[in-house]
Amino acid sequence: MQLGRYFLLTVGALLGFTALAMEDKPYPLDYWALRHVISNVAISPDGNHVALMKIPTKDGDPIIEVYRTDKLDGEPYRINSDPMEIQQFFWVGNDVLGMRLRQKVRDKIEGFNQGVYEYLLASVDIKRQKLKKYDQLGAEIENVLPGKKNRIVFSYLPGGEKSKLKAAFRPRTYYELNVKTGTKKLLLRGKLDMGQMEFDGDGDPWLARGFDIGEGEFVWYQRLTDPARWNEFYRQSEDSFETFTVSGFDTEDPSILFVVAHNGDDKAGLWEFDLDSNSFGELVYRRGDVDVSGVRFHSNDWQHADSVVGVVYQAGNVEVEYFDEVEMATQQQLEQVVPNAHYVRINSRSRDGKSLTIYNVGPRDPGTYYLLHSGKLTKLGSRQPLLEADRLADVRYIKYKARDGRTIPAYMTIPNGKPPFPAIVMPHGGPFVSELALYDEWAQMLANNGYLVLQPQYRGSRGLGLEHYQSAFMDGGQGGKKMQDDKDDGMLYLVDQGWADPERLAIFGWSYGGYAALVAASREAQIYQCAIAGAAVSDNQMQVNYYRSRLRGAGKIEQLRMWDDSLSPLEEVTKVNIPILLIHGDVDQRVPPEHAEKYRQALAKSNKSFEYVELEGADHFSNTLFYRHQKNLYESMIAYLKGSCGPDGL
Repeated sequence: MQLGRYFLLTVGALLGFTALAMEDKPYPLDYWALRHVISNVAISPDGNHVALMKIPTKDGDPIIEVYRTDKLDGEPYRINSDPMEIQQFFWVGNDVLGMRLRQKVRDKIEGFNQGVYEYLLASVDIKRQKLKKYDQLGAEIENVLPGKKNRIVFSYLPGGEKSKLKAAFRPRTYYELNVKTGTKKLLLRGKLDMGQMEFDGDGDPWLARGFDIGEGEFVWYQRLTDPARWNEFYRQSEDSFETFTVSGFDTEDPSILFVVAHNGDDKAGLWEFDLDSNSFGELVYRRGDVDVSGVRFHSNDWQHADSVVGVVYQAGNVEVEYFDEVEMATQQQLEQVVPNAHYVRINSRSRDGKSLTIYNVGPRDPGTYYLLHSGKLTKLGSRQPLLEADRLADVRYIKYKARDGRTIPAYMTIPNGKPPFPAIVMPHGGPFVSELALYDEWAQMLANNGYLVLQPQYRGSRGLGLEHYQSAFMDGGQGGKKMQDDKDDGMLYLVDQGWADPERLAIFGWSYGGYAALVAASREAQIYQCAIAGAAVSDNQMQVNYYRSRLRGAGKIEQLRMWDDSLSPLEEVTKVNIPILLIHGDVDQRVPPEHAEKYRQALAKSNKSFEYVELEGADHFSNTLFYRHQKNLYESMIAYLKGSCGPDGL
């Protein structure tokens, strides 16, 4: 760890890149390969300092820089944690930063979901220039306590990540930590029937969830109406697919919870839940097109911890319906002054509310941070400062009909130029997740190289109601079947609308998206010229067998119906009729490299055309893809699309 003063260098000097002379040419792929240059910006509680996480060189690890808010052009304090890598930081007090660190501790994975990194917590006193590391491996931050100076609540899994307890309900142990002194106090030990706990801004536990293994029911408890004991207030069968998520409580009347729940409807809404009667109360907000995704808390969490000010949903963008008029007016004012405003968010605020940091991200903004202090708005920096707004691509939220009449929402990233374009369908991973394409680096990189990109919210995607989600598996797994039709029909829609060239279509995906690319390569009614499959599931049964014994309830129904009944790419190899590029990290813990090995052997045995790229040291997740991995990935993809995709390239 080093702490010291140094002068800021320009991004160009740090990264060794020069500006392009010709604006009509695509950006060098090096630009896209950069990890976020600036991220995780936050102001101190007293408003005197602003800190940001920065990667100063293309191959470097993150550091933290701390500036005085009244002297942003001064020399910052610089913090690193070598040999560990900073993953996240947060203000705990006026002069104390907490950090979450990771370190690579092995070269190979130790099985499914057993990666090569270990994690711990640390803190830095910026006045004393002193760093403390806390020896509890696998610790997770539960709450930075606004009501208690220099204290946080953290939890960890007893026995570490190899504990047998995690195979059941993962009960955790909770401590309050004084980051100034390093002393910790045991708060609660989780157990199977009460394992997941929430704490308020003063560090008091108020919510817990457990599992009644005898009844097969999830059970919720609260301590808002009687702080002296836990009170059961809701049960739900483990076989239920409905959502019941406690998002917060009414700070003026703690007997009222705010709950995101279906409560018998197809779309999840925000409900009041009355703890006096243990029953649903008023429906606060619900939509007919998408689920409510959560609540918005007050932007000043130092003064208004736990205060819910709005309800959030996602339909093309993050939308908020505010209950608090002042918070709404503040948001609207910021949207008027932030350039290329799309999704604007106050991401930190001083205790007096006068100073704040603001984050904006959207199709023409990869992510920019601003400081509002003493009435002045200052740009602090961008996640990707080499990318200019007018050279990025617009994104449209569209809807189209699949062949069976189902409506499929999708994001369309449009290259600068005139259609029809060569087009790539890019299905998200999961598959049972929701996707929000505020700024998608892969889609923007492809669009910058001339490709129209479609990101369909195919059946099985979350956030669009229970029926849309369950239609992927309730009547048999639709992987390679109707889920695949949804993707193909989206591309055919773009062709019909004049956006896409029917002779220049491809598919690219990662994880489940990679699975979809492999399945696409075997379809007899072929519309693509090639497929690019990253971290792809190639053998359905091998994948589900990693965790089959741990499945219960609705999760078991979902996973087994999906993967047992869907097409397995390995069994379809003889039908492959287009070239395939396979990409896989050699320490992928979620879809182990054995998938790529088995599929390559089968392709070779069947004399099919393919290429393979292995990303050394890359896991499954984006935060394990370093500059060298992304450069290799992007160069391989673009070269393949231009040269090996179909008879003439894409």
